[in-house]
Amino acid sequence: MDKLKKFDLMAKIVRELEDVRNSQQAVLEKIGKIEVDNMELGDKLIESKMPDIYQRTADNADSIREILESFQEKTEEYSEKNNIDRLREQDTINNVK
Repeated sequence: MDKLKKFDLMAKIVRELEDVRNSQQAVLEKIGKIEVDNMELGDKLIESKMPDIYQRTADNADSIREILESFQEKTEEYSEKNNIDRLREQDTINNVK
């Protein structure tokens, strides 16, 4: 795999991880809203299960954030090490000819 293709794939994974992180955050917010609404309703199943679901989801969100931060750093280092901006410029020039 050439350097530009590898970088583009790495950047795609970063975007996908960001999407997963955002989705996890939305799930946490929805679970929190359900817990608040259930305070008035008082359903025992929701009351007993939701805190555990929230905690597992929060743990997963933390893991995703950790992976994302590490992979973003790795992607940036790869870009700098391989001068991706310059390679992209050269690729554009080559494709214009």
